[in-house]
Amino acid sequence: MNTSVVLPVAGGVVVLAVIALAVWAVLAHNRLVRLRTQVQSSWAQIDVQLRRRQSLVPNLVDTVKAYAAHERAALDAVVAARSGAMAAASPGQRGAAEGMLSEAIGRLFAVAEAYPDLKASQNFLALQGELGETENKIAYARQFYNSAVQSLNAAVQSIPTNIVAGAGGFHQEPFFEAAQAERADVRVRF
Repeated sequence: MNTSVVLPVAGGVVVLAVIALAVWAVLAHNRLVRLRTQVQSSWAQIDVQLRRRQSLVPNLVDTVKAYAAHERAALDAVVAARSGAMAAASPGQRGAAEGMLSEAIGRLFAVAEAYPDLKASQNFLALQGELGETENKIAYARQFYNSAVQSLNAAVQSIPTNIVAGAGGFHQEPFFEAAQAERADVRVRF
């Protein structure tokens, strides 16, 4: 073979390989951007539901306070847990703080069991229903967020995408995990 023909062909192959690598890097970067945006969007949905729950808590406390004013410890625990949940920033901190709020609300509902007038109050029943609905929305949003985080984390860790992730400043995101109290078996008493 003629060397004058081999050099342009080899140069063309190198150019095509560089172009293919550049196209792959752009596609990988765009995929990581999409995944990161999905994580951020799904976290925003969790945040909306958590804020909704937090806004219902003062009404719940006021309603219980009207019927069971001497149950100060349970009421104070809910207020303190709500403050902690509102101050938490990262998903890990937020998960722990929201778990404490869930526990405090559960204890408040247990206190309410001792007050038949409170249990029959339309306001209390409405708040209890709204909190239950919000808890379901939080669970769904948490599932969607964790799925988005799983996809992003897998892409950030996978070879060769991890090269683009490192160069582009992409990193793994934390899961929004249930608190220990939420993992415990639920006991139903009649």
